[in-house]
Amino acid sequence: MKTITLLRATLAATLTFTLAGLAHGADAAANWKSKCAMCHGADGSGQTAIGKKFKLKDYTSADVQAKMTDDEILKAITDGLPPHMPAFKDKLSADELKALATHIRTLKK
Repeated sequence: MKTITLLRATLAATLTFTLAGLAHGADAAANWKSKCAMCHGADGSGQTAIGKKFKLKDYTSADVQAKMTDDEILKAITDGLPPHMPAFKDKLSADELKALATHIRTLKK
């Protein structure tokens, strides 16, 4: 009986964390699309009119990704990169900011 209860609790916790992670990832993708893609491109390559004008980094590049730390990415999203990139610290929650920083890592090809 204890084994079944423990198994149920483990499965419930695993399912909860998995679903939370999926929702979190969906939020990051949606935030990327609504807040970042217009400049950085849907794929993160920076091949938009604005991206080309300001010579934005190509986040699909393994070399570009290797030169950035997670903390640097999070700081840029949180505080912005004046004069062109706005800060998102007042527009997104701390969890959303972290998820967006993590999302950038998924753009690498």
